[in-house]
Amino acid sequence: MKALLIGEYKNGHIDESFYELVGFANKIGADSFGFAVAPLDVNIEYAGKVYIADISKAKEYNPKVHKNLILKLIEQENPDIVVFSHSSYGWDLAPRLAAALKVAQISEIIDVDNDEYIVPFCNAKLRRKVKPNTQKAVLTLQAGAFSPVKSNAAQIEPLDYIEQDDNLEFQGFEITEKTGVDLTKAEVIVSAGRGVGKKENIEIVRSLAKALKGELGASRPVVDAGWLDPSYQVGTTGQTVAPKLYIACGISGAIQHLAGMKKSNFIVAINKDKDAPIAEVADVFVVADLLEFVPVLTSKLTK
Repeated sequence: MKALLIGEYKNGHIDESFYELVGFANKIGADSFGFAVAPLDVNIEYAGKVYIADISKAKEYNPKVHKNLILKLIEQENPDIVVFSHSSYGWDLAPRLAAALKVAQISEIIDVDNDEYIVPFCNAKLRRKVKPNTQKAVLTLQAGAFSPVKSNAAQIEPLDYIEQDDNLEFQGFEITEKTGVDLTKAEVIVSAGRGVGKKENIEIVRSLAKALKGELGASRPVVDAGWLDPSYQVGTTGQTVAPKLYIACGISGAIQHLAGMKKSNFIVAINKDKDAPIAEVADVFVVADLLEFVPVLTSKLTK
């Protein structure tokens, strides 16, 4: 299988989401190459070929121009799948491309099982397996669902074909006010579950996250109780994450939560219930009262 990975250029560099696409391609065993609209001297940490369309000509974003650039590349390289991040760029461009190619599009993929793609549905409360019935397919991947892979500098190939579109002009990005935390980019996450007991005890977990220079996360019961903002929620109904270290404090391990964090590189779970389901995915399982254990651990780390 051959995969075309569509990178996004933001804030002076290739967005980190591109390396999650590389991780996905590696997982399914696909031969891959990349594409992005960026400066021709852009640095990309990917051991492969990346076609670059000059951003000074193709602009930051123009759906017609960018779609036709990718169609030109598909005609040239004949990939089996075209892969986007499930971002505003991917949401807009992927269906345009699928319609132009008359092929299947599968959105917000969170995992792969053999040759089937797993996607959430029913407001992310359930998951289903789908498979394209066309020879080619256009895919988008949920942020954080696949571990990023970086390597050597890419082999840059300029893509000269540029078709102008005078009907649209890119005006710029509008920066929205940050109302929460983006856990998909965090290398360390310490999450609080129902086992913290009450809202005031969230600070015990927050102190551990601070000691590890990580981010605070939460399970759904904590959010439903109003103890933390929904932006902190990890799971299929929240954010899907894959940090280097994930510490679950007082989280039993509902299937929705496990689906959102089980791809973490190393998982530590702290729970006084020795039979808690989260023990099945934990690399280290501490059977203890988190209200006693976590402050001691935090103190040791701080020292």
